[in-house]
Amino acid sequence: MGQLRTYHNWVKDSDLNSFRAVVKETDLQVSAVGDFRVETLAEIKKCRADIECYIDQHLDFLVALDPLDVSEDAPPIIVKMAWAAKKAGVGPMAAVAGAIAEDVGHALMKRSAEVIVENGGDIFIHTGKPRRVGIFAGDSPLSGKLAIEIAAEDSPLGICTSSGTVGHSLNFGAADAVAVISPSTALADAAATAVSNIIQSAGDVPAAIKLAQTIDGVAGVVIIIGDKLGVWGKVKLSEVDGHVE
Repeated sequence: MGQLRTYHNWVKDSDLNSFRAVVKETDLQVSAVGDFRVETLAEIKKCRADIECYIDQHLDFLVALDPLDVSEDAPPIIVKMAWAAKKAGVGPMAAVAGAIAEDVGHALMKRSAEVIVENGGDIFIHTGKPRRVGIFAGDSPLSGKLAIEIAAEDSPLGICTSSGTVGHSLNFGAADAVAVISPSTALADAAATAVSNIIQSAGDVPAAIKLAQTIDGVAGVVIIIGDKLGVWGKVKLSEVDGHVE
């Protein structure tokens, strides 16, 4: 997971209290109006316990690359992951990082007026002021040069990034970054994987944008491959110098 740490601190949140919360492979960077480390760790453990217990009884949930139906008594986070995967046409684990970030974010919203939860490039945001989220795109010359602007009235929402060149998550594409915006962070995560998977070259960007347009619940997408950029939907980009901090 070390390579994914490069995503941390790509949200302009210096006015908030930031802390890190780690449970096994789950490594979150959280920003809120106070230090809610204990509450965050408790929510991470709950999410992981629900997911791990379900996988113990349904191993196909872990390895499936296509959508799966889940049992009627499945925990809410499992249902959410399966729902997002079905909409995007991918396996349910493609939504796991976004789903955990989202559940932690919603739990902290009960205590904090503003919450930002980042989980390996997948971000849940509930903000009372405009924020900018920088786009990390590996070795692309556009990496760190662009930010997605988020209006307070559009949150809470998720911005999730998938890449075929950065990180260890399963990805069949070659895009340096596919960032998807959605009111559902779990769906943004699954959709980012689906869109990224079909990009092998810059020539695939139009088809990838068309795919994003077909996924109900996706509000916008930003695609970076090399020095090429594709944008669709409710996305406001701004240029930045270096990290968005």
